[in-house]
Amino acid sequence: MAENKKEVPQVAVNDIGSEEDFIKAVDSTIKNFDDGDLVEGTVVKIDHDEVLLDIGYKTEGVIPSRELSIKKDVDPDDVVQVGDTIEALVVTKEDKEGRLILSKKRAQYERAWGDIEKIKEADGVVEGTVIEAVKGGLIVDIGLRGFLPASLVEMRRVRDLSPYIGQKIKAKILELDKNRNNVVLSRRQYLEETQSEVRETFMAQLKKGQIREGTVSSIVNFGAFVDLGGVDGLIHVSELSWKHIDHPSEVVKVGDKVTVEVLDVDMDRERISLSLKATQEDPWQRFARTHVPGQIVKGKVTKIVQFGVFVSVEDGIEGLVHISELANRHVENPETVVKQGEEIFVKVIDVDLDRRRISLSLKQADDSVDPTSEDFDPAIYGMPAEYDEEGNYKYPEGFDPESNEWIAGYEKQREEWESQYAAAHDLWEQHKAFVAKELENAEASAAEDSRSSQAPAAGSRSRRQSSEETTNYSSESSSEGTLASDDQLAALREQLLKEKK
Repeated sequence: MAENKKEVPQVAVNDIGSEEDFIKAVDSTIKNFDDGDLVEGTVVKIDHDEVLLDIGYKTEGVIPSRELSIKKDVDPDDVVQVGDTIEALVVTKEDKEGRLILSKKRAQYERAWGDIEKIKEADGVVEGTVIEAVKGGLIVDIGLRGFLPASLVEMRRVRDLSPYIGQKIKAKILELDKNRNNVVLSRRQYLEETQSEVRETFMAQLKKGQIREGTVSSIVNFGAFVDLGGVDGLIHVSELSWKHIDHPSEVVKVGDKVTVEVLDVDMDRERISLSLKATQEDPWQRFARTHVPGQIVKGKVTKIVQFGVFVSVEDGIEGLVHISELANRHVENPETVVKQGEEIFVKVIDVDLDRRRISLSLKQADDSVDPTSEDFDPAIYGMPAEYDEEGNYKYPEGFDPESNEWIAGYEKQREEWESQYAAAHDLWEQHKAFVAKELENAEASAAEDSRSSQAPAAGSRSRRQSSEETTNYSSESSSEGTLASDDQLAALREQLLKEKK
C-alpha cells in the first residue's frame, strides 16, 4: 500500500507569513486617504441623481449630482460618461449609510484656486464660459464661480446681459479671496489692455472730415455712441439731426447702421467726435435747391409776433411773413388775419441760405390765383421745370413734343412726371379753395381789424388787388417760356387731366 501512495503536488506556498501578515498585504492593495484629499477614479455608473466612481477602494465612491459641477441643476450625463477618468475630493469616507461621498466640483474648485492664484500673481488672464446672468452681473466658469460685474463686461455699460450666456470670454482678476469664496473679474480691463494698441492705430488713421460706417452701440441723454469697428465714437445730441430734438432716441436706436462724419479725433483723451447730420443734406440747402422765388407752398402758422407771422414750410424750416405781406390793406394786428396753427398758402419771396431766412408773402400767394380760373401752372406749385438758355421749356425725358406722346420704354419717367404733376395740381386745387374761403371772410376780418386798431381800415381785405404797389416780387410774369403758356405742354396737361378723370 505504501508503494501505491503518490505525493500530492503543492499548489500554494505561504510566502507571506502569518495571518497578520496576510491581512496587512490585503490592506496594502487598498488606497489610503482622508477627508479632504483629492483622489482619481473611473466612472462606472451614472444615475439621474448620482455617479459611482471606482477609486480602488473597498467600495465605489458616490458623487451626488449637485457635486458634479459648479453649474446648477445639471444632468449627470451632460457632465461625465462611463469610463471617464476624473478627479474628486473626499467629502467623507463613510456617511450614515456607510458610503464614500466624493465631490467633483470641489476637486475642480481646489485645483482651480491654485491655478488662479498663480495667474493673479502673474497679472495674467483667465478664460471661462458664462453660465449665468445674475443681478448685477455674470457668473463665469473658470474652474470655480467667478463674478463679472455688469459695469465691467464691456468698455461701456451693458443693460441686457442675457446674450453673453454660453459665450467664452477672457478677463482679468480684480479680487481673489478664498476664505470668502470670492473672485471678481473684469473683462473691460482686459479689453482696455488688448485694444489699446489697436485703438491707437485706428485713431491715428482717422482724419477730420472722413465718412465712416458704424453701428449705434448705446444711447445716452447727451448723444449716441457708434461702434466704428471695435472703437466707439460719440455723436453729440446736437449733431444727430438738423432739427431740434429732445432725446437721441427720437433719431436712432441701438443696432441702427449709420453713416457719420468724423468731426474731431482727440488722441490725448482718446475721444472721437462724430456727426450724423453732416452726412445728410441740410434741409435749408434742400429747400433752396427745390424752391425758387415765385413758388407757392403750403405751411402752418407757428408763431405770431407784432411784426408778422412765422410759418413752417417744411420740417425744421420756418419763414417769415412780414406784416406788410399779410393782406392788401393796412394790418395792425396779425391775429386778425391768421391764427396760431392755421394752415395757409404763401409765396416764396426770397431764400437767404447764408442767414437761414425765408421771406414769404400771404397776400401775393392769394393774388396769384383766381378761384374761378382753370389756368394752372404746375411750376408755381413745386413741380420741377427746366428751361434752356433761350427760356424754352425742356420736356421730360421720353416725351415727344411733336406727337404729344410718351415714347415706349420710358414708363418710369412718365410715372414720375405724372406723380409730380398730380401733386402740384392737388396743391393748386387746395390753394383755390383756401383763397375762395378767404375772400368770403374778407369784410368780417377787415371790420375786426378796424375795431382792434380803433381807426378806419386802410381798405378792403380783398387779396385780389394787385400786390405790385407793395413788393418787388410781382406774381405777374412773362408768359414766354412758362409751362402754362406753352401750347404743346398745355396739350399734354389736358391729356393727363382727361386720363385722370
